Amino acid sequence: MTIPPTPSKLAAPVVEPLDANSAVVRLKSLFDGFKTEHNRLQRNAVMAFAVRVASAALLYLSQILLARWMGASEFGVYVLVWTWVLVLGGLSHLGLSMAMMRLVPEYTERQDFAILRGLLSGGRLVALAVGSIIAGLGLMGLVLFGHKLEPYTLLPAYLALVCIPLYALTDLQDGIGRGHGWIGTALVPPYILRPLVLLLVMIVAHEVGMSMTAPTAAAAAIVATWTAAVVQTVVMKRSLAPEVKIGPKTYDFQAWFTVSLPLLAMYAAELVLQNADLILLSAYHPPRDVGMYFAAAKTMALVMFVHYAVGSAVAHRFSTLNARGDHAALATAIRDAVRWTFYPSLAAALAVLAVGWPLLWLFSPDFTSAYPVMVILVIGFLARAAIGPAEYLLNTLGEQNRAAMVAIAAAVANILLNLLLIPRFGLFGAAAATSGALAFSALCNYAVARRRLGFGISIFEVARHVPNNSTGTGAGSQG
Repeated sequence: MTIPPTPSKLAAPVVEPLDANSAVVRLKSLFDGFKTEHNRLQRNAVMAFAVRVASAALLYLSQILLARWMGASEFGVYVLVWTWVLVLGGLSHLGLSMAMMRLVPEYTERQDFAILRGLLSGGRLVALAVGSIIAGLGLMGLVLFGHKLEPYTLLPAYLALVCIPLYALTDLQDGIGRGHGWIGTALVPPYILRPLVLLLVMIVAHEVGMSMTAPTAAAAAIVATWTAAVVQTVVMKRSLAPEVKIGPKTYDFQAWFTVSLPLLAMYAAELVLQNADLILLSAYHPPRDVGMYFAAAKTMALVMFVHYAVGSAVAHRFSTLNARGDHAALATAIRDAVRWTFYPSLAAALAVLAVGWPLLWLFSPDFTSAYPVMVILVIGFLARAAIGPAEYLLNTLGEQNRAAMVAIAAAVANILLNLLLIPRFGLFGAAAATSGALAFSALCNYAVARRRLGFGISIFEVARHVPNNSTGTGAGSQG
C-alpha cells in the first residue's frame, strides 16, 4: 500500500486539486460501505429467518411427538398453560425488551456508555423482579381459586409459573441482542436451544417410561426455559465485554419507562392478537379442540417468521439512521424491509398451504379437520406482511404511542370478534376473528406511517417506486 506524503506541520493548509482517480476511489469507498451495510442487513434478516425456520422445525417435531404421546386432550392442556407463560412472561419486562431495540443503538451512537450500562443491568433486574412477582401472584391465585379450575389443569399450571421469571429474562435479552444487531445471540437460545432441550427431555422421559401427561411436559418446559436463559446470559455477557467496558452506571428509569410503557401496551396487545383466540376458545371448547386449533394456527404462523426476521434485522438500523438524520438512507431501508417482508411471506404462505393438510395429519388424522383454520388465517397474515415491519418502524422512530393505540384497538377488536364468533362458528370463528384483527391493525399502522412519518409503506407503493425519482425525504412522497 502506498502511503501519501505527510505535509509539514508548519505548512499552510493545502486544498488538493480534484483528481478523477481520487474521486472514483472515494465514490467506490462510499458505495462499498453502503453495500456492506446493505448486505449485513440482508444477512441478519436471512439469519433471523433461518433461526425461526429451524425453531419451527424443532417445535413441530416436539409438538407432533407430544400430541401423539399425550393424546389431544393432554396436549391441549399443556398448550393452554404454556400460552399463559408466553403472555405473562412477555409482560414481565414492562416493554423494556422492545425499548432496547431503540435505546441501545441510540446510546451507542451517542457514545453514552454510562447510561447504556445502567440500561442493560437495570433492564435485567426489572425482568427478573417483575417476573418473580407475577409468578408469586399466580401461585397465590391458584391456591385461593384453584378449586374452580378443572383438576387436571392445576399441577401443569403450578409448574408453568416456575418458567415465568427466566422466560422474561430471555425475552429482555432478546431485545438487547437485536439492539446490537446480534441476531444469533438474541434468537438462538429462545428459539433453538429452548425447544431442543424440551424435545430432548421429553424423549428421555418417554424412553424411561414416564407418563406422557401435561405435568411431564410442563416440567420439561422448566428445564428448557432455565437452560436457555442461563446460556443466553453467559453468551451475552461475553459479547458485551468488548463493546461496553466496565465503568460507572447511570439509571434513568423514568426516561426508559416513558419509552417502554407504550411499547408494553403494544406488546400486550400483540400477545392478545397471538393468543386470545386460543385462550377464549378454551372457555367454550374442550382441550382436544384447543390442541387441534393450536396445531393449525401455529402451522400457518410459519408465514409470520418472515415478518419477525426482517423486523429483527432492520429495527436497530432504523433507529441508527434516524439518530443520524439520514432520511434518504432511512427511506431506502424502509423500502427494502417492505420488499423483504411481503414477497417471501407470500411464497411461504403458498408453500405452507400446499403442505398444510399432511402436516396436520402428522399430529393425528383428526387434526386435518382444522385445515380451514389455516386458509382463514393466511388472509390476515398477508395483510400484515403487505406493509412490512411497520411496528418496528413506528417504535424506533418515536411513534410508539400511536403504535400502541393501534395495537390496543386491534386487540380489543380481536377479543370482541372472538367472543362473537367462537360460540357460533367454533374454531373457524376464532380464526376469522384473528385474521380480521390483523388486517385492521395493518391498515391502521399504514395510516400512521403515512400521516406522521411521510412514508408510504405498502407493498403497492414500494413496488411502484422509481429510485431515480427519490427525493430522499421519505417513501411517502413516492406514493
